[in-house]
Amino acid sequence: MKIAIGSDSSGHGLKDAVAAHLREGGHEVIDVGWDGAGEAEYSAHYAKQVAHLIRDSEADRGVLICGTGIGISISANKVRGIRAAVCSEPFTAKHTREHNGSQIIAFGAFVVAPEMAFAITDAFLGAEFKGGIYQERFEIIAGIEAEEARA
Repeated sequence: MKIAIGSDSSGHGLKDAVAAHLREGGHEVIDVGWDGAGEAEYSAHYAKQVAHLIRDSEADRGVLICGTGIGISISANKVRGIRAAVCSEPFTAKHTREHNGSQIIAFGAFVVAPEMAFAITDAFLGAEFKGGIYQERFEIIAGIEAEEARA
């Protein structure tokens, strides 16, 4: 699977650890930064890059990391068609994929340790959207998004 990953300066160390974990698991990783050199941009910059890779089908899923996961996920969700969720443990990571069709997970480097980040990421990547009643819910949310785009 092709995974896009990005972080601000707060999440840089954890991003590198998660990227290595993904590569060890056989995934192709597209790392949009921050690379540790120079001044990091605000997390929204990296969220947009990862979200665009997902939207444009250049990556299958995404992982975003900042201090808490909140700001970076809010930013990713501003890209039309993107569903990003903050997850601090594997249960919600699995369910956001299965029930909501989320393409991106986010977590905070101040919130989860590397081993938990690996477990969250693995649970997310191991899950698939279930469809059925969840497809109906997916379409309701997509309808709201389309209405708001016209407003």
